[in-house]
Amino acid sequence: MEWGLEWLAYALSNWTLLEVLEYLGSFSVLVAVIFYFAESGDRVKQRHYQAWQVINTAQGKGGNGGRIEALEELNADRVPLVGVDVSAAFLQGLDLRNANLLRSDFSSADLRNSNLAGVDFTLANLNSANLRGAALDRVKCLETDLRNADLEASSLVAADLSGASLDDADLRGADLQDVAWQQLKSVKGANVAGVKNAPAGFMEWALKNGALDQAGAEE
Repeated sequence: MEWGLEWLAYALSNWTLLEVLEYLGSFSVLVAVIFYFAESGDRVKQRHYQAWQVINTAQGKGGNGGRIEALEELNADRVPLVGVDVSAAFLQGLDLRNANLLRSDFSSADLRNSNLAGVDFTLANLNSANLRGAALDRVKCLETDLRNADLEASSLVAADLSGASLDDADLRGADLQDVAWQQLKSVKGANVAGVKNAPAGFMEWALKNGALDQAGAEE
């Protein structure tokens, strides 16, 4: 009997110890969670800082250099990309839907097949940018420099081109449905062959103001 009681006491004491340890373990996890969320703002800032560092370090250089991921991450966190300079960068397939790219520099950048729907390109530099097959629906290109831009087979549905310069741009096969073109700055030398869903009056105005209709133009 005495041995049995001693064993029971030992078992109960161990059980209590396990409960205490379990409680302490749960408490430590809770504390860790609290600290995690308390420091989340600092981690986000650090992540943004690193993304900007990637973009700025590669400024003026060709290639990707991690800029696609950096730009997409910043935009996903709704960080304005005003004035960003990614000129001459290789950014095929970039997804920057609804980004704020006011006064940005994408000149000579390779943006083929990118999704740029809803982007604000106001006062941006897209001179000589390759935008073939890009989704540019609902973009704001107010006073945007699109000279020499390759917009072949791109989608410009409901785009606002007020004040934009399209001199020598390639618009072959581009979808211009509902595009705001009446206040375009210039289209001299732009190739408008085969444009789709051109708004009433656009083709006549464009050809009258120096645009070309050259379906067989060289690549």
